[in-house]
Amino acid sequence: MRSSPHSLRTVRALSGALLTTLATLAALLGVSAPAQADTTVCEQFGSTVIQGRYVVQNNRWGTSAPQCVTAGDTGFRITRADGSVSTNGAPKSYPSVFNGCHYTNCSPGTDLPAQIGAIADAPTSISYGYVADAVYNASYDIWLDPTPRTDGVNRTEIMIWFNRVGPIQPIGSRTGTATVGGRSWEVWTGSNGSNDVISFVAPSAIGSWTFDVMDFVDQTVARGMAQNNWYLTSIQAGFEPWQNGAGLAVNSFSSSVNTGSGPGDPGGPGDPATACAVTYATNVWPGGFTADVTVRNSGTAPVDGWRLGFTLPSGQRVTNSWNAALSGSSGALTAANVAHNARIAPAGTQSFGFQGTYGGAFAKPSGFTLNGTACSVA
Repeated sequence: MRSSPHSLRTVRALSGALLTTLATLAALLGVSAPAQADTTVCEQFGSTVIQGRYVVQNNRWGTSAPQCVTAGDTGFRITRADGSVSTNGAPKSYPSVFNGCHYTNCSPGTDLPAQIGAIADAPTSISYGYVADAVYNASYDIWLDPTPRTDGVNRTEIMIWFNRVGPIQPIGSRTGTATVGGRSWEVWTGSNGSNDVISFVAPSAIGSWTFDVMDFVDQTVARGMAQNNWYLTSIQAGFEPWQNGAGLAVNSFSSSVNTGSGPGDPGGPGDPATACAVTYATNVWPGGFTADVTVRNSGTAPVDGWRLGFTLPSGQRVTNSWNAALSGSSGALTAANVAHNARIAPAGTQSFGFQGTYGGAFAKPSGFTLNGTACSVA
């Protein structure tokens, strides 16, 4: 699917900080999280967080007609999808849920971007809900790039069409068939003018499936449309509607990326070599604040390349930052290292900071994750 054309136009919908933190901790501890109240997003590029680790985005990039998505505990549904566009051109939008980064909006604690050659597997599960009175595809998207970029269109897009309804077809032309993940697919290849696209189209609708994303990535590498030293940056599941679309749903979505272990590997959730503590010191004045964040590696192995996930409380917005690259300005954020502070030695620390504005009562984030592992808060 095509991404929103201008990252500066992306608008983040604020999510509940407490619910996000509880969901993240529950997932790490293996206990049930409290049910999350449904959140409806109607802003053109608005988003919200579900399960404490995935982002649901409205992403209405191809039309001015209203569209809304409602996110629940495990997925989302399109609750409004006005208007239509020509089936000879691009779709109206790509409402979706994702793990990774989309136009600087990164899901909390994501392990992406990750180098393709270092990924052991990337298990995922998806369940769709379809309607009959619309023209659309159900598209699962995988984005690849030569660099670990998080700020825009990647070089190659893999589309998996679980279903197509109406007179629509993938970008480019049909170039053959392939068996991937034990299923047969039509294969289409082409370019949309911004990136290369390879599409795997199911001959009949698939309602749900559990599979390994790397099966499709490996197929794309074998066809010369990516290389093993490239990066997997985002995994997304949603719909491209051309006409109508209300009622379409991603009932559930899960995605994880497992990299091989070795010297200097930052580890993952539950890895005993990875442990962390965060100190969040603030200076607050009416309407504004600064935050100085120190991340301590209290594990036994060095962390080479760090991403700190956290959620700003409602009403807070970052205006500038230093010593880290932030994934956005409000809601769920990820702070990533810059070139000079990528390594955190055992018992060592790295620090960054930012300035922001706030409305209402000031509060601090209540949870942090380092490369997917929950940190203690000093």
